[in-house]
Amino acid sequence: MWNFIKQLFIWWDGQTLGTRFFTWRKGNSVGQDEFGNEYYETKDSVKRWVVFNGPAEGSAVPAGWNSWLQHRTDTPPSEEKYTAKVWEAPHMANPTGTPNAYRPAGSILSRNPKAIKPDYEAWTP
Repeated sequence: MWNFIKQLFIWWDGQTLGTRFFTWRKGNSVGQDEFGNEYYETKDSVKRWVVFNGPAEGSAVPAGWNSWLQHRTDTPPSEEKYTAKVWEAPHMANPTGTPNAYRPAGSILSRNPKAIKPDYEAWTP
């Protein structure tokens, strides 16, 4: 019962009931990424979408799948053998709003804000 209510009202945590129905009617499964997100497209390949495994977080889509979703490539990553380049870092979700967020020196949220010296000297006449 809770799953039905959740799919009816909560759009940010997985798929809604409307998305489930549209996926059932018109969606062809194309593949799945390492995070458990599932990718679909319509029979004519006009629409492509992702059903997230958990919260709907756009930064949780790896680069190869993002290119496919935005029609930059016609071949989904599940159908091609992809090897990462030496300089490519593994995918990392967006840490904004979490304790792992980047806080540069001078930020009031940095670990030790009192130890930060200003980048300028105030002018005194």
